[in-house]
Amino acid sequence: MRLQPGFSTTDAEQCAERLAGVATRCLIDEARLSPKPGLVDARGNGAHQDLTLALMERSAHSLTPTFHALALHSWQRSADIALRQQVGKLGREGEARMMAATDGVNTHRGAIWALGLLAAAAAMYGGVASATRLTAGAARLALLPDDAAPKLFSKGLRATQRYRVPGAREEAQQCFPHVMQLALPQLRRSRQRGASEAAAQLDALMAIMTSLSDTCVLSRAGLAGLQAMQQGARAVLAAGGCGQPDGRAALARLDGQMLSFNASPGGAADLLAATLFLDRITVN
Repeated sequence: MRLQPGFSTTDAEQCAERLAGVATRCLIDEARLSPKPGLVDARGNGAHQDLTLALMERSAHSLTPTFHALALHSWQRSADIALRQQVGKLGREGEARMMAATDGVNTHRGAIWALGLLAAAAAMYGGVASATRLTAGAARLALLPDDAAPKLFSKGLRATQRYRVPGAREEAQQCFPHVMQLALPQLRRSRQRGASEAAAQLDALMAIMTSLSDTCVLSRAGLAGLQAMQQGARAVLAAGGCGQPDGRAALARLDGQMLSFNASPGGAADLLAATLFLDRITVN
């Protein structure tokens, strides 16, 4: 591992440990956040038959070594083909560890991609960077090829191709626009307006859902489900957000809609975890 002058392996290890801990905590906090429309939360399983909160938390803890390894191998390095391929390898190993921990249930595949890239990018800058710089570093990694990546045709990829919409890969390659332009500003705006932390995080989730082409929803409910998600999220924010009575009522209606569609906005949940990660580790 190459280190810049003035830094030691202790610096790298401490940074990796911190980033891995924050990433894991963000996944757990996202899972516990309630009430989320159609998603697993502290109330129950949402639209899922195979997911529980306990399973989501076990999955999150199983990924701590992956985030640690991604950060450690990315410490003070530049985005190049060698690093991109190492990141891909570590991510796939992390996915295998996750699947073993969940008995084959896909709990956090999208989150491994988003948070893994962001943890790697944060370590590239020594753990100290603005959100803009960090997401740009993650985008540079995401734009590079990973020849060892398996040619899998996942549900998400099928949805992006069928409906001709961008997916998780494009989100990262474009510097996480739903996080940077919508969720992170909304999170901080809601806090400034006096919302509780839970309500501010729910508002950030709604901001993502107003425009994200969530492939999890598309796979389960098609365009009708996606439009219901986007319109419902806009209604929550238009009613003052999740900290206001009208906003909470709109959120309850959206939850009912998502359950009626048997749809769960898992892509939005992954990006909420990424939003929390950036909020907690970046400097502005």
